[in-house]
Amino acid sequence: MTALKNKIDFALVFTVRNANPNGDPLDGNRPRTTYEGLGEISDVCLKRKIRNRWIDAGYPVFVQSDDRRAPGDSYRSLKDRADNCPALKECLAAINAQKKAKGKGDAPAVSREDYGRVACETWLDVRAFGQVFAFKSGKKDDDEGGSDAVSIGIRGPVTIQSAFTQKSVNIVSTQITKSVNLETGADPDKKAADTMGMKHRVDYGVYTTFGSINVQPADKTGFSQEDAEKLKEALITLFWNDATSARPDGSMEVVKLVWWEHNCPNGQYSAARVHRSLRIGNIDDPTVLPTVSVDEGSIPNLKWKLFDETMVGPDGKLIDHEQ
Repeated sequence: MTALKNKIDFALVFTVRNANPNGDPLDGNRPRTTYEGLGEISDVCLKRKIRNRWIDAGYPVFVQSDDRRAPGDSYRSLKDRADNCPALKECLAAINAQKKAKGKGDAPAVSREDYGRVACETWLDVRAFGQVFAFKSGKKDDDEGGSDAVSIGIRGPVTIQSAFTQKSVNIVSTQITKSVNLETGADPDKKAADTMGMKHRVDYGVYTTFGSINVQPADKTGFSQEDAEKLKEALITLFWNDATSARPDGSMEVVKLVWWEHNCPNGQYSAARVHRSLRIGNIDDPTVLPTVSVDEGSIPNLKWKLFDETMVGPDGKLIDHEQ
């Protein structure tokens, strides 16, 4: 694994057509919008999609959703997944043994940092996004093996912002009916109230999200240059295998991924300045893909590249990393 030496910034531009990209559970599952009417997709939603792409690629992921667990993974909670990791179990046992020794010197010197290091070595998403391991104890300190309580925080090097549109979006709400009752009532021929519902969609919107990969936390979690390539491939193919009735296949499309690579660990320019250099055109016409470019004059000598789906193969891997 090659250590990450220089800071990376990135931006992902994608379109939404006749889909609900991220429903708001506090607003009847209508597509998320700001008070100004801009379309919004939460950073949590975007990281869920990245994790799903990593699972599809066969990489080890700690935070898995029940409907997209990796093949052979039967764990229904994060605690179950952590407790059944042999390396973490061994590390936790050593920590408890050290507690019982109380400085007598007859137990290995293992710390909570070692637990975090093992977790980062085990799961890609932990060393990328970080993770809070906060599990209640199922055993007491004086039980055999000691307490299994955990409270450890890991700060990840990869940060991603929520995605927003540059213009307000038009949301269409349609009333729908189901063809069958959920349960059989006294009169099976009578339609129950639960056969009526609502479906919401965004007519068209061009969304942009920004992110960064910082070297200092990457050194601590072990996030490598190869891991950065895995993140890049996941972003380019973000909507592969992501179709649902709310966002049918083809309704969400990655336009371009902009990848800025600095020549030093702290970055040649601030992330905010780099992100401001992004230029997007043709955002009003849904029949034409938006144009994406960078204002090089505002960030002199900063290297950047554009990536899109034409640069990956059927397996989701970049065909030529030098393009």
